[in-house]
Amino acid sequence: MASAFAAKMGFNSLMRKQAKTFNVRISTMESDLEFSCEVKWKGKDLFDLVCRTLGLRETWFFGLRYNIKDTVAWLKMDKKVLDQEVPKEEPITFHFLAKFYPENAEEELVQDITQHLFFLQVKKKILDEEIHCPPEASVLLASYAVHAEYGDYDPAVHKPGFLAEEELLPKRVINLYQMTPEMWEERITACYAEHRGRTRDEAEMEYLKIAQDLDMYGVNYFLIRNKKGTDLLLGVDALGLHIYEPDNKLTPKCSFPWNEIRNISYSDKEFTIKPLDKKANVFKFNSSRLRVNKLILQLCIGNHDLFMRRRRVDSLEVQQMKAQAREERARKQVERQRLQREKQLREEAERARDELKRRLIQLQDEAHMANEALLRSEQTADLLAEKAQIAEEEAKLLAQKAAEAETEMQRIKVTAIRGQEERRLMEQKMLEAKMVALKMAEESERRAKEAEQLKQDLLEARDSERRAKNKLLEITSKAVYVSPGLAPDSMPQDVSFSRENLSFDFKDTDMKRLSMEIEKENLHYRAPSPGLPSLRNFKQQSCRDEDEQLPRTSSICTPGQLKRQITLQGFMVFFLLKNTVDKKTKQKNAHCLNLHQIFVPCVCTNKNACLFLH
Repeated sequence: MASAFAAKMGFNSLMRKQAKTFNVRISTMESDLEFSCEVKWKGKDLFDLVCRTLGLRETWFFGLRYNIKDTVAWLKMDKKVLDQEVPKEEPITFHFLAKFYPENAEEELVQDITQHLFFLQVKKKILDEEIHCPPEASVLLASYAVHAEYGDYDPAVHKPGFLAEEELLPKRVINLYQMTPEMWEERITACYAEHRGRTRDEAEMEYLKIAQDLDMYGVNYFLIRNKKGTDLLLGVDALGLHIYEPDNKLTPKCSFPWNEIRNISYSDKEFTIKPLDKKANVFKFNSSRLRVNKLILQLCIGNHDLFMRRRRVDSLEVQQMKAQAREERARKQVERQRLQREKQLREEAERARDELKRRLIQLQDEAHMANEALLRSEQTADLLAEKAQIAEEEAKLLAQKAAEAETEMQRIKVTAIRGQEERRLMEQKMLEAKMVALKMAEESERRAKEAEQLKQDLLEARDSERRAKNKLLEITSKAVYVSPGLAPDSMPQDVSFSRENLSFDFKDTDMKRLSMEIEKENLHYRAPSPGLPSLRNFKQQSCRDEDEQLPRTSSICTPGQLKRQITLQGFMVFFLLKNTVDKKTKQKNAHCLNLHQIFVPCVCTNKNACLFLH
């Protein structure tokens, strides 16, 4: 199997030797680069080519990393590229990343490109949650990242929603609080606005200065086991080696600083750390693969070298780089100050221009307003002239109306005097009317009493009528008495009565006397009561209204007519009885004269209106 593998490797090497070149793709944090490399190139040749292309001189922090199976490895500088366990497919992909981290980024990172690459890599690790970051620090780091990308905050440019597409916070932090993206953006923008006046390089450096204080910054973790078989984590960083619990990458159980380590070695899968103190115990652990031990040793050597290098005097190359960096920073500072002054002058000039424009517009508006005011004043003058003319005419009309009003006032005064007199007369009439109303009420009460009395009389009259009828029937039922000395035909022809009916004939003198008596009674009835001229008329009108409402099929008589009729009938009966006594028999005459009152039936059918008078 080994021979077959060697044969295959030899075949691949042969193919590459025939090709003499191979293609690689270098993925940086900003872009991808592709190169055509010679077969004989070592790792350092490819690495130097990439650094020259990027303009990077601080090469000791970086390396080319590639993926192999389920782990990663770093390209070795002293071996050929194709002789290492790199992927065989072309183009071969390498990732240009920071392999070692500085202890103090502000002092150690000299070039701007170095600082920018570190900024991008640390930012990606924080967003991918490879470096744990608290929520408050996440918001502050996000504000510096926004400043590094967009520059100074400008409310006119950076309106709400400009960070909607940006990934600025770890998902763990976003899920930790019940806040909307707009609320997060508002908090980040509030911090971002406070960084005004910083350059983008300064914003990136502030980002790194905050990030380097995080617990997981610059630490490479590896899964290991101690002699007891307990799972642990080994952390390698710029300060030394650290042992962690698997579920706690923030606080190490124990640490081995580089200045306290005497030797580090591995044998197959066993890794040994020997402290500088010979009395201290040697720490041994096992890793999962031999390749992992090689990677751990490689990282330990590089971090230890940088640790010792920081504590020595800088080399001439580093001093030159720092001097050039200081000069470059000074030049940039001067340039920035010049640009700041120019910007300030330009802003002042723009403000002055805007002020002049505003003043010009204001003057134009004032001139326009003055012209309009002049036109309005002319129009107002014309209107005032017209109004003055109209006012004169109105004054004449008012004078005329005033004279008319004076005349009308005099007339109104006379009318008022008359009105007062009329009102006084009306009041007097009202008082008289009230007195009349009172008298009418009294008369009404009296008439009501009379009506009650008349009703009583009516009842008595009906009773008397019944008795009179009975008596008359008795009289008429008896045989007609004839005097023996008189012949039956000697009775006067004008007087006759029978049982069936009674008829009376009077002489002219008797009729005249009856008529006079009836007229006298009628005049007495119609005589008005003193002080009540309208009450009798009102009652008579009421009687007439009642008579008019009666059926037309019967004979209707008024109380006056009824009284006259009854009186007439009474006189008729009286004279009848008188003549009968004189001509017939004294016996019947004596019987009739004993009657105090004789009543005969009324031929009127209005029972409510008929009165039988005594």
